[in-house]
Amino acid sequence: MTTQTSSHIAVETPAAPAAPARPKGPSVHMRALITWLAIFPLVSIGMLLLGPIMEPLHPVLRALLLTALVVPAAVYVVVPRLMAGHGALSRKAVERAAQRAARKSA
Repeated sequence: MTTQTSSHIAVETPAAPAAPARPKGPSVHMRALITWLAIFPLVSIGMLLLGPIMEPLHPVLRALLLTALVVPAAVYVVVPRLMAGHGALSRKAVERAAQRAARKSA
């Protein structure tokens, strides 16, 4: 049985310029707040608009109909827009922090 050895030569390459730090995704607490900010107004508006129409219905059926309208609106429209707004604010905060750090180091 023959054993082959190979020598590895470590070559240092110049480091790539540091990319700007990316903000982390929102925490579970922030996602819960964003979801609540989407759901509460939709439920309130839905109750105001549909309340008189659905009054003769059983409360469980009213809840079923209201959530059938509110949940898709929140999931497909409102929450993505709120998350995009949160992302934009987070990116701006990271950029400001990087600018402050660059000024301090200069």
